Amino acid sequence: MPKLSDAIRSGKLIGNLQAQQCPSRIILKHVTGRWAVLTLIALQGRTIRFAALRRTIGGVSDRMLTQTLQTLEADGFVHRQDFKVVPPHVEYCLTPMGEEVAQHVRVLADWIEDNTSNILSTREEIAAE
Repeated sequence: MPKLSDAIRSGKLIGNLQAQQCPSRIILKHVTGRWAVLTLIALQGRTIRFAALRRTIGGVSDRMLTQTLQTLEADGFVHRQDFKVVPPHVEYCLTPMGEEVAQHVRVLADWIEDNTSNILSTREEIAAE
């Protein structure tokens, strides 16, 4: 019996996030993790070196940023260019698929930023009940 991921990869099926075994859930986890969202937004429309990316994303450790970039690269969202020079020079940018997913993530992030005061007010009201 063929695997679900093989059927999806072949184009015979599309992803179904509600299905427990669907590989789309893993991709969703990769894209919507805190550091992944911030990384996708930071890379949107530009190429940037690791240190500059880390400075752009406040609070991320080298280790977490490295893991996030590796995961997003493995999923085909990030392109890593290693120039093989001393000192090391590595640049990151989004692939076309990465730019597309970043646009969707950006819409969610913009909505959250636009509604933060309402959300905080609601949180306070519920806590006061």
